[in-house]
Amino acid sequence: MKKWMAWLLAMAMLLGLMTGCAQKQAEEPAAEEPAAEEPAAEAPAEEPAAEEPAEEPEEPTEAPAEEPEEPAAEPVELIVFAAASMTETLNELAEQYKEVAPNVTLVFNFDSSGTLKTQIEEGAECDLFISAGQKQMDQLDIEADPEVNTDGLDFVLTESRIDLLENKVALCVPEGNPKGIESYDDLVAALQSGDVLMAMGNADVPVGQYTQKILAFFGLDEAALANCLTYGTNVKEVTTQVSEGAVDCGIIYQTDAYSANLTVVDTATAEMCGQVIYPAAVLKNSAHQAEAQAFLDFLRTDEAAAVFEAVGFTALG
Repeated sequence: MKKWMAWLLAMAMLLGLMTGCAQKQAEEPAAEEPAAEEPAAEAPAEEPAAEEPAEEPEEPTEAPAEEPEEPAAEPVELIVFAAASMTETLNELAEQYKEVAPNVTLVFNFDSSGTLKTQIEEGAECDLFISAGQKQMDQLDIEADPEVNTDGLDFVLTESRIDLLENKVALCVPEGNPKGIESYDDLVAALQSGDVLMAMGNADVPVGQYTQKILAFFGLDEAALANCLTYGTNVKEVTTQVSEGAVDCGIIYQTDAYSANLTVVDTATAEMCGQVIYPAAVLKNSAHQAEAQAFLDFLRTDEAAAVFEAVGFTALG
């Protein structure tokens, strides 16, 4: 019995020992296996150096596109009725105006302002009228004094009307001055004695009307001087009589005297005959009002003023 008990005890102790060893082994971590060596990474093959891109050829610079040319202006024929005393200056200015408006052809009709007024009244084609006196312009302007525009004519484009120039009424003598006339006072004395022949404009011509005022200023009766007077239908006819020596003297504009190389011995004052103003206006029946206004504007420029003043006009601007 004792042997049996001893054996059981020995077996229990052995079993306990074995159990303890098993627990210890279970608690110890398993030995780590050495990590497999990874093959060394191969150095990346050197990439060939990237070639710099070849410079692209510069694109040719395009010339700026030319602006389309403006279409040429329509040709225009502009008809200008002007006092005969403006013949030389307007012909000269017409050459200058070709540079300003090459499409415009200027057609001039030069005559006495009275004749031009009548032609307009009777239906003559005209775009621009330049008179040597206010009366002839007033007779065509509905806005003028009805005592002057007695027929109620309405030809003038009123807003375009301006006073363009001033002139002087001059007493001129032919070469040599055969009668020795040096002033209006000398003329009056010669007329009173009947010892002179003088040329003047007709009563319907502005220069003739100015002359009538001068005679009246000195108290002279035109009718009583019939044997001392000859007449011209416009200022150019009077000028020609003096230039040719057909008369002893004549009353014309100082601008015409300049153009004809005549000697001016005296000029009339405003008190003697009033101011000699040249009005200008576009006409209502003009088919080219814009072009007529443009030419009238040109006549008011400094360039035009220089031409006018060179022969004795005063530009009024």
